[in-house]
Amino acid sequence: MTAPTSTADKLPSIETKPPTSSSDLQRTSSLTPSTKTHTTLTDQNGDHFTISPTAEATLLRKLDFRILPLLAVMYLFNALDKSNLGNAKTAGLEADLGFAGTNKYNILLSIFFVPYVLTAPFLGIVGKIYGPSRVLPCMMFTFGTMTLLVVAVYNWAGLVALRWFLGMAESAFFPLVIYYQTQFYRRGELARRLAIFYAASNIAGAFGGLLAYGTFQIHGGAVENWKYLFVIEGSLSMAMAVLSFIFLPRSAAQANFLTEEEKKLAFYRIQVDSSAIVEEKFRLREAVQILKHWTSWVILLIEMCLGIPLQSVSLFLPQIVGRLGYSTVKTNLYTVAPNITGAVMLLVLAYASDWTRWRFPFIALGFLFTFCGFIIYTSVDVEDDLQVAYFATFMMCWGTSAPSVLLDVWYNNNIADENRRVFLTSLGVPVANVMGVVSSNIFRTQDAPDYIPALATTAAFGATGTVLTLLLGAYMMLDNKRRDQRQGRKLRAQDVPTELLRDGPASADFRWAY
Repeated sequence: MTAPTSTADKLPSIETKPPTSSSDLQRTSSLTPSTKTHTTLTDQNGDHFTISPTAEATLLRKLDFRILPLLAVMYLFNALDKSNLGNAKTAGLEADLGFAGTNKYNILLSIFFVPYVLTAPFLGIVGKIYGPSRVLPCMMFTFGTMTLLVVAVYNWAGLVALRWFLGMAESAFFPLVIYYQTQFYRRGELARRLAIFYAASNIAGAFGGLLAYGTFQIHGGAVENWKYLFVIEGSLSMAMAVLSFIFLPRSAAQANFLTEEEKKLAFYRIQVDSSAIVEEKFRLREAVQILKHWTSWVILLIEMCLGIPLQSVSLFLPQIVGRLGYSTVKTNLYTVAPNITGAVMLLVLAYASDWTRWRFPFIALGFLFTFCGFIIYTSVDVEDDLQVAYFATFMMCWGTSAPSVLLDVWYNNNIADENRRVFLTSLGVPVANVMGVVSSNIFRTQDAPDYIPALATTAAFGATGTVLTLLLGAYMMLDNKRRDQRQGRKLRAQDVPTELLRDGPASADFRWAY
């Protein structure tokens, strides 16, 4: 459900001082479409504020050019620092650290997700209190440091310790980015912006493969050639963290690249179409109320179904491609194309989702790609059907990116309370990521190079995710229809102000965004 995409040419003056925070502006008491494109807001003092497409388009351009590039580059390095072990493994990491031929690599991957899940809700709360624009760069500087320190590791235990702290530092990164973007973008604008941001993870897979290809050509250096990969990625992450701390705005009201009237416009846009109370003070008691809704638990189940394919592709794509018989150098190079097409498919589905204002059909389609990709790869003889098997790796990447973004957008669209939104996001994203523990342990050494049990298990979770998504979407449609009939009227989703969503399904006027 999205409110009408409307906003202001000529902004009338409002009897308030220039906003330095949301407390300087008044809550909207009514919303009236004054023309087909304009909307007039009336605040609690009776003052009027008109929103028009021209002013809104100008504001969006400024937000897009200032915020999205920074977030995309931050997430690119986040994804690189999290998934570079797969590349390093193909270049002799296990042998150099003395645990080749054991399952210690799987433990190494699994240990990352324990602190990831344990600390994500707490760092999410810290991000809500102090602001994502400050907490995100601090987290990034920390995980960049952990990545850089790999150069000093000489055994398995040292790498385990660094992976533990890396998991802590990265735990709430994606949830806070989602929450941060909901403070600037309306619901109908969010999916494609998050897709641009999240596409960085696919680009990271491609860039990581190219970077690994280059660094693995280094021979005779002071350290093993795979360690140069961690030196480069860790150093770049730390430098980017400093830039992000300087240039990310704390909020629209404190963005120095916006005019005073644009700050007011940014505030009222979000109040009408995203948050019931903009920049609401965090209250834990209010936040946990989201868990009283059974739909939240279904969302968490879908996150689990998403997590295993997502982590399997992220952590083991080099090994999956390696089964096709390529050399170490070519294996890393051949992971580039699937990741690039995954980013393209993510953008296509996200733009289609925003254009149609539907979420769950595109989430289900992504799960279906996952299922088909893993089933095809498992079923064919890779020696006789090399091209078909390689194409299946493309489908795997298509099906893991889009559901991750659109699922988070889906439930964020249905939660107007900022406390509940950041709390469920800080639970949902780590739940998907903790499934990396399962992925890490189903790709067992004794099953190499075929990994048939792991591939079949991943396909099964893709199928389950498809079914759960379709069922939840169908329920939301039926529930909206039942509410319309009970009230004796037929409302469009965009006709209902966001404030009516604040109390969740208990509200008489609540309408699901599906």
